[in-house]
Amino acid sequence: MSSAGIPQEAKLPSSVREPSAAVLYVCAARSPSSPELAAERAEQEGHEYAQEHGLRVMEVVTDPYGEPDPSRRKGWQRVQAMAKAGSIAVVLVRWPVVIAPESRHEDRYREMARLREHGVSVRYTWAPLAASNGETR
Repeated sequence: MSSAGIPQEAKLPSSVREPSAAVLYVCAARSPSSPELAAERAEQEGHEYAQEHGLRVMEVVTDPYGEPDPSRRKGWQRVQAMAKAGSIAVVLVRWPVVIAPESRHEDRYREMARLREHGVSVRYTWAPLAASNGETR
C-alpha cells in the first residue's frame, strides 16, 4: 500500500531474475560468398534451442566478427550489462569461440566467470555441444 492507502503491485527486486530469461549472442565470421549466412544460422539455431529448452530470448545481441577480446566488443558489453542488471539467467552462444577464439581462451574463461558471478550460465546451441551443456555455470 502507498502512504495514501492505495494498493500497489508488488514488484520483484531487480536481483530476482527469471530463470528462463536468455540473451542470444551472435558473433560470426562472414563468408565472402554468403556474408549473412553464418549469423543467420547461429540466430536460427539459438531460437530453436531456446524453444526446445523452455527459454525466452529477451534480446538478440550481435557483434561484428574480428575483435578477439570480448570485453572490447559493444555487443558483449551489452550482454555483461544485462547479466549485472539481473535481467537474464542464460547466455546462448553457438560455440565457445563465439565468446573468444582459442588463441584467447583465457579471455573466454574470464568473461564466463564474470557471468557466473551474476548467476548467469552459458549454454551452447550447436547440436554436438548442446548435448553436453549439462550446465556450464
